[in-house]
Amino acid sequence: MTQPAPSDPALTLAIDGAIAWITASNATRMNALTAAMWAAMPRHIAAAEADANVRVIILRGAGTKAFSAGADISEFESARTGDAALHYDSLNHAAFEAISGCAKPTLAMIHGYCLGGGLGLAACCDLRFADDTSHFAIPAAKLGIGYNPRWVRPLLDLARPSDVKELLFTGRRYKSAEAAAMGLVNRVFASDMLEAETRAVAAVIAENAPLTIKAAKLSVDELTARPEHPDTQRLDAAVAACFESADYAEGRRAFLEKRKPDFKGR
Repeated sequence: MTQPAPSDPALTLAIDGAIAWITASNATRMNALTAAMWAAMPRHIAAAEADANVRVIILRGAGTKAFSAGADISEFESARTGDAALHYDSLNHAAFEAISGCAKPTLAMIHGYCLGGGLGLAACCDLRFADDTSHFAIPAAKLGIGYNPRWVRPLLDLARPSDVKELLFTGRRYKSAEAAAMGLVNRVFASDMLEAETRAVAAVIAENAPLTIKAAKLSVDELTARPEHPDTQRLDAAVAACFESADYAEGRRAFLEKRKPDFKGR
């Protein structure tokens, strides 16, 4: 179950059965992330990965007005000038890397505004579900910020280069339907149905064989990142682990017995 929004800016982790919820809360700034919140992301991802009961990790913003408006601009004078800017960038990059490198499925549930670094975080997730009132933008060009090329890669994995250029060149806001057409989001739901639909998909994923999902995620990520020279030995090993697992035996038994399998991830 998701936690109530804290009064101070915070990134929180809540475990609800097989689902881990990571929630950005900064009520007065559309859930913009402070430096402390950026720093907390790798810790929360690691904790969710280490929990054997967790099958799916969902990122969201507190409430329904915003997923996240990105980095908290109120910190820019002190945190994004001079040498401090390099440290701040390292916090951003560690957060993006933690999500991109997570072995478990990650899903962004996007209500309202998804801007700047918020869109960067969502792009690093495996799946993105948005409500029909959501807006997407990367306004770096309107702030004079150099957008780190390492954070462009996740966008290029979703949208055409020309669309990513338009996103970065104009800084304009795209409505959910436009974002879906570009490939930035997988599916769009009515605002009052977004959480229920997201939970339903997460439940389906959580019931499936974790080792199979892990192997599939690894294959897609590896073949996308290194299409010319993928580590096929590593991918073959992940697939072999599925066939050698107790879950494979359970899947066969469940099929023959006409019942739902009870996968344990081993």
